[in-house]
Amino acid sequence: MGNFPEREMIVDCAHYRDGARQHEGKMDLDQAAAMCSHEGFVWLGLFEPSEAELADVAQRFGLHELAVEDAQQPHLRPKIERYEEAGILFAVFRTARYDDPREEVDFGEVSVFISQSFVITVRQGQASAFNNARQRVEQRPELLSQGPVAALWAVLDTIVDDYAPVLEGLDRDVEEVEATVFSGTAAATERIYLLRREATNFYRSVHPLLAPLENLERGTYLEHDKQLKEFFRDVNDHLKLVNEEVMALRDTLAMILQANMAVISNQQNEISVKQNETMKVLTLVATIFLPLTFITGFFGMNFGWMVNRITSLPVFLIFGIGSLLASAASIYYWFRRAGHI
Repeated sequence: MGNFPEREMIVDCAHYRDGARQHEGKMDLDQAAAMCSHEGFVWLGLFEPSEAELADVAQRFGLHELAVEDAQQPHLRPKIERYEEAGILFAVFRTARYDDPREEVDFGEVSVFISQSFVITVRQGQASAFNNARQRVEQRPELLSQGPVAALWAVLDTIVDDYAPVLEGLDRDVEEVEATVFSGTAAATERIYLLRREATNFYRSVHPLLAPLENLERGTYLEHDKQLKEFFRDVNDHLKLVNEEVMALRDTLAMILQANMAVISNQQNEISVKQNETMKVLTLVATIFLPLTFITGFFGMNFGWMVNRITSLPVFLIFGIGSLLASAASIYYWFRRAGHI
């Protein structure tokens, strides 16, 4: 057997019998594997084990190689599968945690191996922390006495309960973006896309879990009594509510994105209108000064005819100033008639 730093890999490991923990502290792998032959069951919690470490655990507890391979691959779809030849039920759940400072959602995964004599949970990612899941079920000996299925309920109940703060965080972010867009101000399009991606990833964590949880409630995978069925039903109800809320968030973000694009388009139209008005004014001014510049340039030439004939002020006023005034009046009349003024 391999010799690994189990303090880094094993979060907790305990033997349970008749709904109670049988010792203080956590056991090592040798003790845990030996206790599987006794009455009760062993609950082994692992955090991000290496491939070699997980292979060692699989050899000690007889885990199916395909299930072990799935436990090593991140971003799996939530599922529950039974490996009859190994007598093991394998489940994958996705965890989520909302990070307030970054306003982002961190996702993790939990793989669960269940047999009649043990429960092994493999956590991947900081978002997969179970907090007090083990302590919660240890405080309910009537549930824990039913065996590994009670540990599975504790894991699922904690995961689904942790979905609620994520939903609240996403809802606040969506409300902020929504208020910005519907106030007539364009929001950052990238922010809306990121929120929709997080909502989609959250939906992929929640929605595929609905059918397996329904089967768990019915006792399809593991047998349990009426009391534990009610607890699974409670988890199922919470999960359905989260699923409905996250679907509503995705629809809202789609509408916000469309509204934001409309606001951006409207702002661009307003800028275009202002630019058109500016260009119109500049065109009018240029058109007015074009003939005036021509006349001024024409009379500025030293032709002999003009030099010999424009010899007095009245003649200058008639030919020089008069032609400028006549040109300006003609252009004004033309603009007025065309509706430019």
